Amino acid sequence: MSAAGIIVTLTIVISVLGFLSRAVLDKAVLRPYVIAQGKDYATLLTSGFVHADFGHLLFNLVTYFSFAFSLERAMGELRFEILYFSAMLVSHIGTCIRHRNEPNYASLGASGAILGVLFASIVYFPWQKLAMFFIPIGIPAPLFAVIYLGYSYYSSGRSRDGINHDAHIFGALTGVIFVLITAPDRFRGLF
Repeated sequence: MSAAGIIVTLTIVISVLGFLSRAVLDKAVLRPYVIAQGKDYATLLTSGFVHADFGHLLFNLVTYFSFAFSLERAMGELRFEILYFSAMLVSHIGTCIRHRNEPNYASLGASGAILGVLFASIVYFPWQKLAMFFIPIGIPAPLFAVIYLGYSYYSSGRSRDGINHDAHIFGALTGVIFVLITAPDRFRGLF
């Protein structure tokens, strides 16, 4: 099984365990205030493998399946693994910095890592057209990236929708920077 396959399998299994056991979910969730107190560093990783509910997991899985396997074939398993976990950790560290003084803030899910994969895929395959549920027509990937980052930036700090928009931003930027460092020639296609 490929690295992308192992990651998605672990995410599904651990998320389902979290659905079935509140204790598993509570142990895995990221709490920036607790991290700022020097505790529970493991949740920087564990929180990326649990989801709040089936809808949250499904939305992330659709995005993951749409981009992860083709990106892994293009960049190789090891680079894909490094990208995925770098985007996960950077997005969670960014979240911790932003929300370190909020005792009630909690975050979970693979969105930061998946946005890293999505944005790296946009750099690798800039000619693809992307669509979202609320934008049902395909738009050029680079334009989608700009719109999505703008939306995430706007929503960060303003929205109380339960979505960690900060993780999306940090994950997306990690994906772009990762490709800039590991495969800078891929940026020519964007321009």
